[in-house]
Amino acid sequence: MTRVVRDRAEMRRYVHMLRKNRFTIGFVPTMGSLHEGHRSLMRRSFRDNDRTVVSIYVNPLQFGPSEDFERYPRDLEKDVAVCRAEQADIVFAPPVAQMNPPGRTSTISVGGVSEDYEGAVRPGHFAGVATIVATLFNIVQPDRAYFGQKDYQQTVVVRRMVQDLAFPVDVVVAPIVRDPDGLALSSRNVYLTDDDRKEALRLPTALVRAEQKVLEGETDCRRLRKLMRAAMRSRRKDVSVDYADVVHPDTLVPLGVVEGHAVLIAVLRVGRTRLIDNRVVAPPGTAAWEG
Repeated sequence: MTRVVRDRAEMRRYVHMLRKNRFTIGFVPTMGSLHEGHRSLMRRSFRDNDRTVVSIYVNPLQFGPSEDFERYPRDLEKDVAVCRAEQADIVFAPPVAQMNPPGRTSTISVGGVSEDYEGAVRPGHFAGVATIVATLFNIVQPDRAYFGQKDYQQTVVVRRMVQDLAFPVDVVVAPIVRDPDGLALSSRNVYLTDDDRKEALRLPTALVRAEQKVLEGETDCRRLRKLMRAAMRSRRKDVSVDYADVVHPDTLVPLGVVEGHAVLIAVLRVGRTRLIDNRVVAPPGTAAWEG
């Protein structure tokens, strides 16, 4: 039976009981509006751990002043039903006052890997992510925490924070889950009209084309960037490319040549909706990607 916990003190008591009984804890941090991608993380946690905790918290610290915090989709009852179906043991859904108390002066800033791409487009975003993820780690005390590859830069930032601050947490990054048409699942996809969605498919199409070029032997990142941008170009004035790049999988430093594993990262704006996606690529003969 899935239990809903709203109070962090109660959550700590539950964690203490699990630790006393030597149960392992898997943790899936989310902002709700759960979809098949979140379900895949819960299933992985269920396989790997004795107990699974899913947090549902729309984090105001990671939204900029002009972003969609107020209209971000929220339906706790529906989300709890999803967690129950995936056999999660606890849904931790704390109020803002407990996660972001009045007078907060402490934040976590992860340098380097947080500064470009999403960090440049959304100033303060990753400090907001890192601060709340660290807070959740301190409350839930998981053995393993599960994140989706779709937000690739976020996974790099979290891993760096865990390493730098010596959190005893294994960060597990699971593959992107996509709809049959190739669009990466995202809670923000609900904003797309039918016409918007046709435009949005330019994003995964661009990544697939660039990946195919790499598999055919293309290693020049300048040409790959040009190819991706061309594939995302639209006649609609409200469709634009934020960025399209080829980066090192661990440092996110832009590459000149693909010599081993690299990550294609891109963001496409369609109307008011901002879509993010990526693909890990490598020349033929490269060893399998371990994430």
